[in-house]
Amino acid sequence: MISTTDVLSLVIAFVLGLLVGILIKKIFQIGIIILAIIIILIAIGVISPSTVEHGLITLGQQASKAESEVSSYIRLLPYNSIAFIIGLVIGLIKG
Repeated sequence: MISTTDVLSLVIAFVLGLLVGILIKKIFQIGIIILAIIIILIAIGVISPSTVEHGLITLGQQASKAESEVSSYIRLLPYNSIAFIIGLVIGLIKG
């Protein structure tokens, strides 16, 4: 028989997957918008490609620092749960 704790853990894993999927989709959309803005600014001559290159190098250095901080939190996600994966896929598609 399925206990209340089992059902609750499945629901929580599904909701976490849904939220992570929505977050990933929104971050991807924002990245595409920022890329389009940068391309337009380069095309009209407001910024130079070397400025963008310097910004990307700085961003990469900060991202590696953030990755080390976030890696401990990623282990908390139940990414091996089928409910999490289903929620993640739905969040990516519908989010």
